[in-house]
Amino acid sequence: MARPFRFGVNLLNSAPADEWRAKCRRAEDLGYDVILVPDHLGMPAPFPALVAAADATERPRLGTFVLNAGFWNPTLLAREVATTDALTGGRLELGLGTGYVQAEHDAAGLPYGSPGERVDHLRRTVEELDRLLGSAAFQPRPAQHPRVPFLIGGNGDRMMRLTAEHADIAAFMGARPVPDSTTGALAPSTAEELDERVARYRLLAEGRKEPAELNLLLQIVAVTEDPGTVLRPLLDRHETLTLEQALDLPIVLVGTLEEVTARLLAHRERYGFSYLTVLEPYMEAFAPVIAELRGR
Repeated sequence: MARPFRFGVNLLNSAPADEWRAKCRRAEDLGYDVILVPDHLGMPAPFPALVAAADATERPRLGTFVLNAGFWNPTLLAREVATTDALTGGRLELGLGTGYVQAEHDAAGLPYGSPGERVDHLRRTVEELDRLLGSAAFQPRPAQHPRVPFLIGGNGDRMMRLTAEHADIAAFMGARPVPDSTTGALAPSTAEELDERVARYRLLAEGRKEPAELNLLLQIVAVTEDPGTVLRPLLDRHETLTLEQALDLPIVLVGTLEEVTARLLAHRERYGFSYLTVLEPYMEAFAPVIAELRGR
C-alpha cells in the first residue's frame, strides 16, 4: 500500500519576526505538513528560525533541509537538536547532508575536504547524534524518543549506504553536483538516472526493519498551460535540453493541475516518493496540488 503524501516547503528568505511568523502561518494555511529551513550562508540560521516557526504554527512539523555537516561539531549539534526539539514540542525532523558548496566553507574559514572526507564526517556526525540523542544520560533531553527522526540527503554510493543504515527519511536531490564547481551548481538528473539511484538505495536498504519514507525536492513548480514560457530560463542554461526533455525531468513539475497531480502519483508509483518538498518561491503555486493530492 502506498504511503500517504506529505508536503514540505523550504523557506529560503530571512525576514523580520512578524513577517517570518506570517509566512509560516501562511504555509500552514496552505496545507504544508513540514516547514523547513536550509543551512546556507546568507539564509536564516536554521534552529532559531524553526523555534520561531513553531511559535507561530500548531500543526506542521519542522525540519532542517539539510544541515551542512561540515559546519557542525557533532556534540554541540546534539545540544542544538535536543534543545530545538524540546522548544518545538517534539516537532523536529533533522535533515543532514555533507554540504556541497565549497565557497561557503571558504567564507567561514572551514575545511571543505574531499568527497570522501565529507562523507566520513557526516557518518561520524550521524553516529554520534544517534548515540547522544538516544542516551537517557544526555542533557538536554529532546522531546521525541528514542531520538528525533533523521532525514539524510545525498547522491553517491557511500551516501546511499549511510542513508540506508540510518535515515528515517531518504531524500533524493534529483540532481548531481557539477564537477569542479565551487558555488554548488547542480545538473538535473534524468528519470532514468534517478531510477538507478533509487534502485541502488533500495538494494542497500533491503535489511531494514522499517522502510524509510522517500523524499524528492522539486526545483521548478508551475500550474500552467504554457510550460515553454516557464521553462525558458532552464532551457537557456542547458542549451542541449529540449522542452520535452525538461518536462520529463523528475525535479520539474510544470503543466496543468491535472497533469502535475498525475505526474506526482506516477512518481510515487515509479520511485516511491511520498514526501515532496518545494522551494519557497513555489509555495503558493504548489498549494492547489496539495489540495488535489490530500488523502490520496
